[in-house]
Amino acid sequence: MCACAVSVEAGKTTGRKEREIPADMDGISDVAVGVKRGSDELSMYNSPNSGMSSISDGASNGSDSKKLRVEEAPPSRVLHIRKLPNEASETEVIALGLPFGKVTNILTLKGKNQAFLEMGTEETAITMVNYYSTVTPHIRNVPVFIQYSNHKELKTDAGNQRTQAVLQAVSAVQSGGSPSSDVQEALAAASSPVLRIIIDNMFYPVTLDVLQQIFSKFGTVMKIITFTKNNQFQALLQFSDPVNAQQAKLALDGQNIYNSCCTLRIDFSKLVNLNVKYNNDKSRDYTRPELPAGDGQPSIDPSVAAAFSKDSNSLLGALNPLSAAAAAAAAAGRVALAGQTGSSGVLLVSNLNEEMVTPQSLFTLFGVYGDVQRVKILYNKKDSALIQMSDGNQAQLAMSHLNGQKMYGKIIRVTLSKHQTVALPRDGLDDQGLTKDYANSPLHRFKKPGSKNFQNIFPPSATLHLSNVPQDVTEDDLRLLFSNAGGTVKAFKFFQDRKMALIQMSTVEEAIQALIDLHNYNMGGSQHLRVSFSKSTI
Repeated sequence: MCACAVSVEAGKTTGRKEREIPADMDGISDVAVGVKRGSDELSMYNSPNSGMSSISDGASNGSDSKKLRVEEAPPSRVLHIRKLPNEASETEVIALGLPFGKVTNILTLKGKNQAFLEMGTEETAITMVNYYSTVTPHIRNVPVFIQYSNHKELKTDAGNQRTQAVLQAVSAVQSGGSPSSDVQEALAAASSPVLRIIIDNMFYPVTLDVLQQIFSKFGTVMKIITFTKNNQFQALLQFSDPVNAQQAKLALDGQNIYNSCCTLRIDFSKLVNLNVKYNNDKSRDYTRPELPAGDGQPSIDPSVAAAFSKDSNSLLGALNPLSAAAAAAAAAGRVALAGQTGSSGVLLVSNLNEEMVTPQSLFTLFGVYGDVQRVKILYNKKDSALIQMSDGNQAQLAMSHLNGQKMYGKIIRVTLSKHQTVALPRDGLDDQGLTKDYANSPLHRFKKPGSKNFQNIFPPSATLHLSNVPQDVTEDDLRLLFSNAGGTVKAFKFFQDRKMALIQMSTVEEAIQALIDLHNYNMGGSQHLRVSFSKSTI
């Protein structure tokens, strides 16, 4: 932003090269104006959540050389935003206010990493501050802080054409009008209508339809393409206009679909239009329900296509974004388990190596994706087993990751069972140790709500993540340990604290075998090694 003269009205406006000091501030201003912006000191405030705010002279990264205590500013339609990243643009600041109502003016102070945003009404400003008091806003993945300004109105130099163009673009789109070509260019520069979505910590399945239901809260979803990249579920989602994409990113970035997992990571895509060729469970063009399903892909039901070709805001209309997301995810869970009435989370695993498999080995492997309650190897068919997970979603997750993997040299098949529970043998009946109850096992990875293990669930891979490594254990010790498990160690890397490491085996099958054999391995001194699959490579 140019260093042009700016004045701010809060009672009495000062001259072009002066600094305004409102009477209600006792000589302390929250905005620097005038040509000599670089030499002016800009007041700093703490979060509006506190009853009192501390104020200090200095830039946004904050020298604390001088602190005063002042009363929090009363509600105002002008909001003070601080700790902005250096590269933040006017449009990104404006995007913070878009979901709450009309944005009428903006003043950015580049050298101070701060800005002032003027909302259309005081009521929308209050709604915005109240919302951000519970959900920290981010710009470019950097947390920023918002509070009321002592100023009641912004008066900025009309010569700043870029800022005015952005404001006109936003106003035109919000009112449903057609902005001029130069305004359209400014809007195009602000953002794309296409979002790139990454699902972190995907403990439960997330489908294309889940994403449609969640994101349609913010506008008309036109197209979605889903894919897996770097062992992560990702999607490209196109709205009908960029403002909807901005609103969705603002509200949903960093939020969890389920408690403590399935975290949405959202960025703007460089693409401005998606080319969808097929309507199936991987891609969807809601504007063209007649598209074919494509070879080998499940097609969607015509009634579903018709329903999704309409604006489905009403489906989630009464819900806020988070409960909408939860409802959509719950619906997806029911769809994924269709045909399994009251699904209990019991899996049938077949084509096992009956000479090698044990209940403990199945407990360890399937325990990567959920808390295994019981395991039963079938007495009359020892190449098959029933595994009871804590719930149907954990069963679905384990099935999606382990079906088709090699265990003890055989490709295993994992399906949902008709059984509701795995029965224990009757008292006095010896079943040769084929049934084990793990309900009270101390080795469950997910028994603690919010556990970090929710953040580290990945498909089987050749690279394993090791944790709880004793300080006196060396790289050679670990290489030897994993080589003795029957595999070839291709690479190894300690983390900086040496309590964790990555070890890469030559194949995924070798890594599965090593995890089964060495997870919870006693390293001495009551320290047990923790092993899980990693998304990284060395």
